[in-house]
Amino acid sequence: MTAKVIYTGGLRTNCEHIRSGNSFITDAPLDNQGLGQAFSPTDTVATGLASCMFSVMGIKARGLELDLENSTAEVIKHMEADPRRITRIDVKFNMPKIISDKHRKILEHTARTCPVHYSLHPDIVRNITFQWDL
Repeated sequence: MTAKVIYTGGLRTNCEHIRSGNSFITDAPLDNQGLGQAFSPTDTVATGLASCMFSVMGIKARGLELDLENSTAEVIKHMEADPRRITRIDVKFNMPKIISDKHRKILEHTARTCPVHYSLHPDIVRNITFQWDL
C-alpha cells in the first residue's frame, strides 16, 4: 500500500504516506464548497507535476555533478467548470544561471520525461517554462 486516505468530514481528507508516516490534509477549494485552507486534490495533482519534474532533474543533476539546490517552481492550475477538471497546468522553473547551455537542454528534456507528465490526460495542457537566472 502506498497511502491511506481518511475522509475526516467537512470536505477534508487526511493523507498518510505508509512507508514514512508523513501526512498532509486536503480541503475542497472555496469555489467548490470548501474552506480552501489546504491543498485541494487538484492542487496536489498540479503540484505533483512540478515535484516530479524536480525529482527526475535532481537525479540527472546528481549524475552530472550539478547543484540545483534552492531552485523553485511556480505552479498555476487552471480549472474548467463543466465537467469540473484541470484544463491547464503552468509551471515556471527558476533555475541556477551557472548551468551550461548543454546541461540546461539535458535537464529540460529530463523534466519533460517525468512519470507524472506522462500520466496526465493528454487534454491537460502543460505550459512548462525555465528561467535560468538564479
